[in-house]
Amino acid sequence: MELKSNHASPVLAETAPINKSRLGIPSSLLPYSQQGASFPSGKYVSIPRKKPGKLDDVRSNGWLDAMKSSSPPRKKLIMDFTVEVDDAEIAYCSWLIKYPSALKSFEHITNFAKNKKIAIFLDYDGTLSPIVDDPDRALMSNAMRRAVRNVAEYFPTAIISGRSRDKVFELIGLTELYYAGSHGMDIMGPASTAVSSDHPDSVKSTVQQGKEVNLFQPAKEFLPMIDEVFRTLVENTREIKGAKVENHKFCASVHYRNVDEKNWPVIAQCVHDILKDYPRLRLTHGRKVLEIRPVINWNKGKAVEFLLESLGLSSRDDVLPIYIGDDKTDEDAFKVLKEGNQGYGILVSSVPKETNAFYSLRDPSEVMQFLKSLVRWKTNEEAN
Repeated sequence: MELKSNHASPVLAETAPINKSRLGIPSSLLPYSQQGASFPSGKYVSIPRKKPGKLDDVRSNGWLDAMKSSSPPRKKLIMDFTVEVDDAEIAYCSWLIKYPSALKSFEHITNFAKNKKIAIFLDYDGTLSPIVDDPDRALMSNAMRRAVRNVAEYFPTAIISGRSRDKVFELIGLTELYYAGSHGMDIMGPASTAVSSDHPDSVKSTVQQGKEVNLFQPAKEFLPMIDEVFRTLVENTREIKGAKVENHKFCASVHYRNVDEKNWPVIAQCVHDILKDYPRLRLTHGRKVLEIRPVINWNKGKAVEFLLESLGLSSRDDVLPIYIGDDKTDEDAFKVLKEGNQGYGILVSSVPKETNAFYSLRDPSEVMQFLKSLVRWKTNEEAN
């Protein structure tokens, strides 16, 4: 499939299913395939509405340590009369030696990108919008929206978010983009695609402006289970001040950003007590959020592979994927690009972190600068 680099009205589409001979993720996608694929009605486990008891489980299994490590403390300034020494800033500058700024390395990136087709993949929270206490208030600026729209005029651009696909589209509102919600478990990709469209996890649909798309949903059989767990989480965390539970369709999230740290063990134990009755669901840690997801071989990295395949870009040597994200869940995408030596992962972080990314950006404002720089570079390249 030939993508136009300056598509005025790009086609939103559901990504057609991936073919076993190319990406190798058909029926083996689910560890519980075929015979165990359906959920008989009335077979779900009812969770008693009770307060958690001992907190030994979440202390011994490392959940609390993971929660703290995903919630870095605020910077502390050491003041000595007129001299301020910011230890965090010193550590960050040292970290930049290993993960250099994508802005300062922009010439190196574009030199490598010459004569290549760039594909852009973006996380939403913490990448296009700031991290805020209330997830519903994580709104991207109009300037950022313009920057993303301009990028999409020159490069195929996809959003891959932990939020539901519908929610992230509502927040961004650009039909020029491709969208993958629930950490890539709900993908809207090209309707016209080189990939077979008869995959059991792919369905055709009509969305914005009457366009036909393909929706690829490798975890669709888990929908009733996720919905049940979501309702139970809402009920069982009701008395924990500051806790917020969200249903992202193919995963459920428990935010503890506004929960007093002394109550983190309580909220962790509450989630643990529910999950132990759902062996086909697993816990992952995000930035001050516990996420309950299906146990399937699918993540943001798989979503990147799927979109590249659907766009007809995966088997070409002249493609440069760039993935920008800030969260632990983005590491799967960074790892895919790093191991395949096929593109650049860019971590958005103002604190040092171990990462599979190649470059870094400090915050969403630097992300916007980087996107604008890409557009200027492409414009100049075409003019010459």
